Parts: sequence; structure tokens; C-alpha cells
Amino acid sequence: MNPNNFPEIFLHSTTPPYLCAKFRIGMAKNSIKSLLVAAFSAVLLVLGTAVHANEGEGEGPKAEFNAGEAILHHIADAHEWHFFTIGDTHVTLPLPVILYSPQRGLCMFSSGNFHHGESAYNGYKLDHGHVVAVNENGTVDESVKVYDFSMTKNVVQMLLAVITLIWLMTSIAKKYQQNGATKAPTGLQNAIEPVITFVRDEVARPNLGAKYKKYLPYLLTVFFFILINNIFGLIPGAANVTGNIAFTALLALISLVVILFSTNGHFWGHIFWPPGVPFLVKLILIPVELLGVFIKPAALMIRLFANMTAGHIVILSFVSLIFIFGQMSTVAGWGFSPVSIAFSVFIYVIEVLVAFIQAFIFTNLTAVFIGQAFEGEHHHEDAHGHEAAKAH
Repeated sequence: MNPNNFPEIFLHSTTPPYLCAKFRIGMAKNSIKSLLVAAFSAVLLVLGTAVHANEGEGEGPKAEFNAGEAILHHIADAHEWHFFTIGDTHVTLPLPVILYSPQRGLCMFSSGNFHHGESAYNGYKLDHGHVVAVNENGTVDESVKVYDFSMTKNVVQMLLAVITLIWLMTSIAKKYQQNGATKAPTGLQNAIEPVITFVRDEVARPNLGAKYKKYLPYLLTVFFFILINNIFGLIPGAANVTGNIAFTALLALISLVVILFSTNGHFWGHIFWPPGVPFLVKLILIPVELLGVFIKPAALMIRLFANMTAGHIVILSFVSLIFIFGQMSTVAGWGFSPVSIAFSVFIYVIEVLVAFIQAFIFTNLTAVFIGQAFEGEHHHEDAHGHEAAKAH
């Protein structure tokens, strides 16, 4: 199979409308059931974890619940995959720690050696989620520089998203190779095809014109990669990868590179010498327009990060209200639980919608910015196209 023809294999099939409608209705019902189950599982998981965490040992006073600390702990990256805690038992999956220090060289070991941040190992320890070098007496050694290349929870989940994306697209492409483009798609193929055609017809074509085929593979990759990570982030116990500013910054940087390589002389001419503007106004517009080149991808970065992080914080905040009221009174805690769970489930369902919306917004704005980069050339090609049509 020719990789260059891969997107076109997806885009030349015909699906009867009644099949799509039937599939969407069934998919909607199953999705709602799955979301409710997942939401209640998440709430019960957090509920059980927090209850055991707040139980006092012996006759000592119960530990005070810190909502802010608990929320930040759940949305932050970590060197281990923590599932739940029962008493003193932490159910976790240790991840590989890969460190390099100019003073100490390369070092690799399991994060389980840190014992959840309680112990130092091989001259290193966890300090608020970051690996730092320590002396023999356990104090931080500021003279040792540490470069952390560890497989953290976000990194592992991102790799799982990449594997899922590759498996998803290659399996569907094989179906098109086997069945051809004239046979009606079924199953997963039927679910993905309307999304691909939507990105092509509503994102790529309107913003990129005749050049849409050139950029369509990139736009599809960005859309599905963000969408898969968004959905994975909603699974209880999973990492919120798209809520990590480093992840969204890298996506924005790649989009910036694509935008810059798509520019032409017309684009830079409007930035460094805006036409039809008085000279003194040009002196103000030139730096503003130049900053706009970098502000646009930065807005993509902040928008995706803020929206995906905010949703998780809101859900965890509603769950935390149970324990905040429970500290005041046990009756108040149990009494407010149904209200808190109802709001959590509602926000959880909204977050599923937001997962799709944010993937669409990032992809659509990327297409808009790329289209603006060769806007003059695009209009020029359209003019020639209209002239050719008139000639025929």
C-alpha cells in the first residue's frame, strides 16, 4: 500500500445514509451507558480512596482532607501509575526511571524503588513529583544536575495513544483494500469514515482550497491523536495527557512549523509592509503582525490545555465536596453525596462532548492558520480556476 494514497482510500467510499443513521443511534445508546458506568466507577474509586485515606489509625485524629492537594495530585504527571489506596496498601504500576547526570552518568531503575516517594534510591529521590539528587544523609545535592528522561504516566499513555491510532487507521485501510471503496463499510470502519469525511469537507476544503489534499494527512493525524488522548484521559485512573502544557506546547510547535513552511512572499509582504496603511501606522502594525505569527499557535496550546484541565478539576471538585461536607458532619457528607455524584456524572458527559469539540477546534484553527499563510496564492489559484472554467 502506498502511504501517500492512504488518506484517499478513506475518502472515496459511499455509505448509505440509513446505515449511518442506524449506526449513530446504536452508538449513542451504547456510549451513554458506557459513560455512566465509567463516571460512577470514577466517583466510587475516588470515594473509596479518599475514605480510606482519611480513616484514622488507632485513636489519633483523622487526617484533614485537602481538596486542592488531592485534585492537583490526580491531574499531575507521576513516575508510577497509581490506581487506588486501601489503608497503607498502594495499588500502583511502577514505571521505568531513566536519569542522566553529568556528574553521575546514566542511571536506570524502577520507580518502585522510591516506595511512593518515601525512600531514596541510588542517590536520587522523589521531591514533589520531581527526581532530585541527594547526598548520603538524604539532603538534596544542589551541585548535581539531573536530566529526567523517565517513562512517566503521561509518556506511557501517549505511546498507547500512538499505538491505538496506528492500529485504528491501518486496520481500516486494510478493509478498504480488501473490500474496495464501493462496498458499504461496517463496524469500526463505519464509525470512523463519517469523521474523516467531516474533517475533509468541513475543515480542510473550506480553509485550504485546492491544496487540501496536501495537508489532509496532517490534519487527520492531529484530530485523531488529540481525540484519542482526550478520551483516554476520561478513563478512571488514566493520565490527563492533553491537560499537560508540555504536550499541547509540542503540538502547537509542530503546527507553527507547518504554518511557516506554508508561507509565501505575499504573506510576509503583508506582515513587514502592510499595504494601504499610512507609514506611521505601519511602524505599529509590523511588530503586532510579527507577534501574531507566534501568538496564534500559542493560543492553540493554551486553549487545549486549559479546557481539558478545567474539566477534570470541575469533576474532582464536585467529588471533593462530599468529603468537605463530611468533615463538618457525617450526615451532611452522606446527604450531599447524591447531589455531588449527579453533578459529577453530568460534567463527565459534557467532558466527552468537549473531547470531540477541542480536537475539532485545534484542527480547524490549524487549517485556518495554514490557509492564511498562503492566502494570496490561494486566491490567485482560484482566479485562474474561474478563468479556466469560463474558457470551457
